[in-house]
Amino acid sequence: MAYDGITLAAVVKELNDTLGGARIAKIAQPEKDALLLTVKTAAGQRRLLLSADASLPLVYLCTENRTGPASAPAFCMLLRKHIGSARILGFSQPGLERVLRMELEHYDEMGDLCRKTLVVEIMGKHSNIILLDDKGIIVDSIKRVNGMVSSVREVLPGRTYFIVGAGEKKDPLTESRETFLAGAEGRAKDLCGALMSTYSGLSPMAAAELVRLSGVEERMTAAELLEDKAAADRLWDIFEKMMEKIRRGDFSPVIYYENGIPKEFAAVDTGFCGESKSFQSISALLEHYYTEKERLVRIRQRSADLRHIVNTNIERNAKKLRLQEKQLEDTKKREQLKLYGELLQAYAHQIPEGTAEYEALNYYDNSSVKIKLDPELSAMENAEDYFKRYQKEKRRYAALSGQTEAVERELSQLETIQLALDIARREEDLAQIRQELAEYGFLRRKSGEKKEKIRSRPLHYLTKDGFHIYVGRNNYQNDELTFHNAVGNDWWFHAKKVPGSHVLVKSEGRELPDKVFEQAAALAAFYSRAADQDKAEVDYLKRKDVKKPAGAAPGFVVYYTNYSMAVKPGIVDLEEVKEA
Repeated sequence: MAYDGITLAAVVKELNDTLGGARIAKIAQPEKDALLLTVKTAAGQRRLLLSADASLPLVYLCTENRTGPASAPAFCMLLRKHIGSARILGFSQPGLERVLRMELEHYDEMGDLCRKTLVVEIMGKHSNIILLDDKGIIVDSIKRVNGMVSSVREVLPGRTYFIVGAGEKKDPLTESRETFLAGAEGRAKDLCGALMSTYSGLSPMAAAELVRLSGVEERMTAAELLEDKAAADRLWDIFEKMMEKIRRGDFSPVIYYENGIPKEFAAVDTGFCGESKSFQSISALLEHYYTEKERLVRIRQRSADLRHIVNTNIERNAKKLRLQEKQLEDTKKREQLKLYGELLQAYAHQIPEGTAEYEALNYYDNSSVKIKLDPELSAMENAEDYFKRYQKEKRRYAALSGQTEAVERELSQLETIQLALDIARREEDLAQIRQELAEYGFLRRKSGEKKEKIRSRPLHYLTKDGFHIYVGRNNYQNDELTFHNAVGNDWWFHAKKVPGSHVLVKSEGRELPDKVFEQAAALAAFYSRAADQDKAEVDYLKRKDVKKPAGAAPGFVVYYTNYSMAVKPGIVDLEEVKEA
């Protein structure tokens, strides 16, 4: 979910409750577009993060300390000069605009009491942090915007501050039933679009939830809704209840999960989906949500070079495989060449010299076969020629079969590595993948680089019955899990005929309930290339029946007796056990 006006309203309430009357003790600028304020309160020090990053603008109280550069940037130095020990008078938000105003009081160089305002605009690529004097004039900003960049508003020292687009949308907190959605008839094709285009601070999720909770058909237009009084009343009632909660400061921060992965968050719990986790404060929620998101984004960025290597090799091997399969198809004529040679030997005494084509009876199936001959050669010499061509195609078939099997194995290994990159969560996971790519020649090792033992643990889940389920995140983990961490009577799961993780259920001498089999199978399907299918087939068997061929690549196994079940991929009623 976007950091919308409702989320900011919850943050404003929390900041007023926590930091009102406190003093700023320290100002740091850990990132180009972010500030970290250390604030002294009666309960101790708190850290306030203000970020105007174009991809992730946000404001919240954080627990993690972030150090700034050795030499403070100019804007950080300016803030230290003007508000370095200022007292926080309070925080405010114009309506539900994504704008935070932090009112400050401090003494200037002459010892006179002055007021300043620090404004944080949460507006995507237009986000900014701006310091204003007591008359609303810009002192400076973390991002200076001149007329060449924006023809709408310059953000430069000495300019008068104003909010871009203020007044274009209505304040939902002051809306009335009589004017609800008035003028929205031509603004959007559906109600979600009409709500967002009419009222400030509503994200797509917030608008969609208002429509869902009201039971009104989402595809209705504003014009159609206003003509249906009953439907309009239902949507208004839900809308007004939401706004009343915001006015009262009645927030219930929650993160919604799908298959154990954070999908959305909200400052007011609407029951968006079944799996959720509540938080005591909006800042705790935002720190948890964005720390996880930032970590995944960072892992994604750091794996970009590995993805490029893997994808390039997959494309190259897939192309090679298609060519080899076509060449294999051509070798199918070898048996026909052998037949022609045998028939020419059998009927040689009947074939006159200089014959260019001979029609022979195929004594294997009593069919008639036309055989082309070289008229310069005898029948027996033509037979020998066909046998030579047969032997050549036979050798070619044997060579191509071996090459094709090698390419298929390599392609399968690369596809499992590609999947491992998709589910990697930590730097250690990437290190193991990098090591595998280097070991098998897909990635060149640096000069003098030695192979190191990298510790990385598989994913760990716990069922309500107390069974432990483990999921390998890469091929090395799959090998370790299956052949070192498991015992013979543990149960092993893998998505059928597609790249996927090894999933192991520790039986610990107990009989597995049917539900545990289903949970483990759903997990194996989820951590495989079949994850996006409605139903996926999963093989499962006792670990003792899983074998690894000699010299096989990490993660490669064979088995000959197994059970199978079709399941919906997902993480069902499982608690993830976090690494210590």
